[in-house]
Amino acid sequence: MTDTKSIMIVGVGGQGTLLASRILGYVLMEAGFDVKMSEVHGMSQRGGSVVTYVKFGERVFSPIVDQGEADYILAFERLEAARALSCLKTDGTLIMNDRAISPMPVITGAMKYPDEIAEKLRGKGVDLIACDALAMAQESGNAKSVNVVLIGVLSALMDFSNDAWQRALVACVKPKFLELNKKAFALGREYAAANLKA
Repeated sequence: MTDTKSIMIVGVGGQGTLLASRILGYVLMEAGFDVKMSEVHGMSQRGGSVVTYVKFGERVFSPIVDQGEADYILAFERLEAARALSCLKTDGTLIMNDRAISPMPVITGAMKYPDEIAEKLRGKGVDLIACDALAMAQESGNAKSVNVVLIGVLSALMDFSNDAWQRALVACVKPKFLELNKKAFALGREYAAANLKA
């Protein structure tokens, strides 16, 4: 069905892609959508590439997002953004944490980390929101909340109330980390709102 929307969350193991997909899924299900989420694909060990698919609409039959299908891609680092690009719709939006996390082939010297990924993506005409989500996460008091900063950025592009996102945070985040994550979410949402107006 044409009303189905697709979101990809791409990152490396240990970055919290699953929590990001749970928060997103909560908001979508509360809004009454049929939601399908994939398990993590790829190596979920810390440092390996991970991909989570989220699809929502009136009726969704499969969570898998194929080439050129993603309305939004959340990329937790630059190289994962470049790898996922072929799945983005021509009018889709790529939200990228503008940081590099070297994969094992780079660490071992077998390959070189690509230069100027953001510039190259923009050069291809990609609708890109690149932000330093790690700096915002650190500002919130927890460097591990990059995932929630990026969800905050995404939230500003979607038609759901801030209250709905806050309820999802309460439902999905452990109480002792809730206030830090609320701050991380707010920083991401504010960043997106400021850049959308720019």
